[in-house]
Parts: sequence; C-alpha cells; structure tokens
Amino acid sequence: MIGKILRTMRRESGLTQKEISDKTFIGRSTLSDYEREKTDISFENIEKIANVCNYKILFVNKKNQAKILSSDNINRKEI
Repeated sequence: MIGKILRTMRRESGLTQKEISDKTFIGRSTLSDYEREKTDISFENIEKIANVCNYKILFVNKKNQAKILSSDNINRKEI
C-alpha cells in the first residue's frame, strides 16, 4: 500500500523519480523499488519523500479525530 501512496504523491506533485532522488539523496532505483513495494522503506525516507512532494504525514485518532499527531508536534530523540 505504501508504494501506491508514494507513487501517487510523486505523480500528483509532478515530480519524476530522478527529481526526488536528487533532492532526497535516495537512489532512483531504490525509489522505484519502494513504489513497486520490492523493498521496505523506513519512516525517515517516507518523511523525506513526503516533504519533497509537499505532503505532511498525519496520524489521526480513529475515535477522536481531533487528536492528530505529526512530526511537527512530536519531539523525537535520536537513539
């Protein structure tokens, strides 16, 4: 499913895999593998691709849709 979402974000943003690769430093063939779901993708790379495509990743609580989490409102600590 994530591959279809990545492809849709990229296409709707009018970007090629090469353009995203150049901006994220993720190999073009790796991006292709992500879109075809041939390779697992880290959340960090999902976030990089979403940012380049001008998308924000949100987590919406199913019971209370007013509760929304995103990387903007969560402080992450490096492990």
